[in-house]
Amino acid sequence: MDKEFIIKDDEGVVYHPKNLKKFKDHIIKYHSLRGKGDNSLHIEEGRFFTITESFLKGLMKM
Repeated sequence: MDKEFIIKDDEGVVYHPKNLKKFKDHIIKYHSLRGKGDNSLHIEEGRFFTITESFLKGLMKM
């Protein structure tokens, strides 16, 4: 059984990416700097995610 995860977009709406590993890999590659969120905007399926330090930290725990 997969570990349950909850990701919320900038509007506070729960989002479940189709592939959590791909989502995380993309965020790390394109939206982080030296292991911290770079405050950039990630858009996926019409949803907006501001990649802050706390967002990235929470994502990495999943």
